[in-house]
Amino acid sequence: MGKDFPASCCAPAAAHERAAAALSSQAWSREDSHRDVADSMVSLPGGTFLMGTDYPGGFPGDGEGPVRAVSLSPFQIDKFPVTNTDFAAFVQNTGYRTEAEHFGWSFVFWSHIPEDRFDELVEDTVAAAPWWCKVPGSYWKQPEGPGSSIHERLTHPVVHVSWNDAATYAAWAKKALPTEAQWEYAARGGLEQKLYPWGDELTPNGEHRCNIWQGQFPAQDTADDGYAGTCSVDAFPPNGYDLYSVTGNVWEWCADWFQSSFSSGTTLNDPTGPSDGQSKVMKGGSFLCHASYCNRYRVAARTTNTPDSSASNIGFRCVRPFA
Repeated sequence: MGKDFPASCCAPAAAHERAAAALSSQAWSREDSHRDVADSMVSLPGGTFLMGTDYPGGFPGDGEGPVRAVSLSPFQIDKFPVTNTDFAAFVQNTGYRTEAEHFGWSFVFWSHIPEDRFDELVEDTVAAAPWWCKVPGSYWKQPEGPGSSIHERLTHPVVHVSWNDAATYAAWAKKALPTEAQWEYAARGGLEQKLYPWGDELTPNGEHRCNIWQGQFPAQDTADDGYAGTCSVDAFPPNGYDLYSVTGNVWEWCADWFQSSFSSGTTLNDPTGPSDGQSKVMKGGSFLCHASYCNRYRVAARTTNTPDSSASNIGFRCVRPFA
């Protein structure tokens, strides 16, 4: 497989038939249900930074380059990805049901399904990436399908949320999803053109700094970093801007529509991406990323998925204008 091919370990796209009627029937008032969010955000000054990369080990087909100077206005961003606890409060206050719940299924990584229940739980697999399993009944509160729970994962990032779900949560919280430029600026933590939020070495002094795959993908995750699935959002040290879990753990949705090439006519002041498209940008990589197949846990790396897709390795964080 060529390096410019979007690797399916990132997150599979859901070929859902749109349940428009079910979604539009949801009636709730953001004003009536909104809680005062006292969660932790980081205030960033904005300014100009070098976005993108010309790293030879990257994926040209993903549109990682060229490196260009981008200017941003000040903004605030969540210190952590949205957790199961955060999302549970949102659901409790609004009665919101995710797209995975409406569609009746989501994608789960094969080795996270109990072996003795595999045939019972798995309806189908993705032909090009059979490690992704279609599991009826899997959603944010049942990450591996019926019988699973988030009880021991309340501080883990919420997963099985589509872009549409994430945008709805953000609106309720009086925030927004970050633009790709905001996300990358924040994830770099003040470092210029480094591969990772902490520098160019993945494991400095042999120390793991993020939750990604070790071992042979997709057969065995040796969990040398301590985790074979998601982990608590504060499991690893923050970057230079005090942001946690920007690399690995879960992919994070961005506001932008995806395009695979940079347009010379694109605005470089508070860019928001193309005006329309078929899929949305995701950044940061996940616990499934591995150097042999999906080397997308680099800060400039990017991938894409349709707005209604969900899987066990996709989450998000939010931003708002600097107050």
